[in-house]
Amino acid sequence: MAVDIGSFRAAMARFPGAVTIVTACTAEGERRGITATAVCSVSAEPPSLLVCLNRKTGTCAAVRETGRFNVSLLTEGAAAVALQFAGMGGATGAAKFDTGDWQADARGLPLLAGAVVQFSCDVAEVTDAGSHTVFIGHIVNLASAEAPALVYEQARFHRLLPL
Repeated sequence: MAVDIGSFRAAMARFPGAVTIVTACTAEGERRGITATAVCSVSAEPPSLLVCLNRKTGTCAAVRETGRFNVSLLTEGAAAVALQFAGMGGATGAAKFDTGDWQADARGLPLLAGAVVQFSCDVAEVTDAGSHTVFIGHIVNLASAEAPALVYEQARFHRLLPL
């Protein structure tokens, strides 16, 4: 039985997701980044996570080319950054970095200052899945701050409230 793409997308929109920006640099040092909710932990030993990136994006190409990427988990006040990196407003490539306070990690890859969590990763495995590439990254560095994370569900941003 075939699943209708529209029904699938509507069902997936019900899954709340942490809002992240996945960043990388090309071999020439040009910054690339994209908003992603398809990010999750894989293993504690070794510490690793996965990101799913559309193969048509420059971010995916940069990660594939260099074997490195960073993930910044956004704070509840960073919706404008999420929208910029999702392509709203028409910014592409390095122009996306005009929004937010971006700093280079020790390897020269962009991380968002003030993010809830910042991960620097080396690609350990790559798998193509439909329109996307799944990158499993071993975490080589991380930093975290005390701040509520931004969440996306039903085409809207939300903040988490304590129970």
